[in-house]
Amino acid sequence: MDREEIQATPWYLEPYEGESISHYFGRFRRHELVCISSPANLSKAAGIGPVLARWEKFRFNPFPTQEQLAAIGKLIGLEADRLTEMLPPKGEKMKLEPIRLCAACYTDQPYHRIEWQFQSTAGCKRHKLRLLSKCPGCQETFVIPALWEKGECQRCYMPFKTMVKRQKVY
Repeated sequence: MDREEIQATPWYLEPYEGESISHYFGRFRRHELVCISSPANLSKAAGIGPVLARWEKFRFNPFPTQEQLAAIGKLIGLEADRLTEMLPPKGEKMKLEPIRLCAACYTDQPYHRIEWQFQSTAGCKRHKLRLLSKCPGCQETFVIPALWEKGECQRCYMPFKTMVKRQKVY
């Protein structure tokens, strides 16, 4: 399949610039033409074993192989190279927990950025704000981005966009 044929599939979902693989697969699984409830079901359909559940939690040990990325890419209509862009660069260590958020970025464009989970990232370079690691309203840590369906705290329902005023300067 060439790029135009892939994008013509009814379930094609364009990744956002810098989007984390966790957020992307959550969006993909909720897509109205896909509706796959768990990462295990999508992994099974691609024939790659239960790796997608690990990837959605930013657990990349072992790192996804080109074969795995190609298999899931073929199933969802996305090139393996595009999936690779949603992973950390070689040598970049991940902060698995807590899940972090720049509410100002999320307000601009509502999706989780992979760079927020890099251990080397302390704050948002664009907005010069520290990343949030828990809801400022109820202090609950954020769920994995694959589950960010409504852009709000899963416990108290505070919208991410209202959290901006609680972010400290970086």
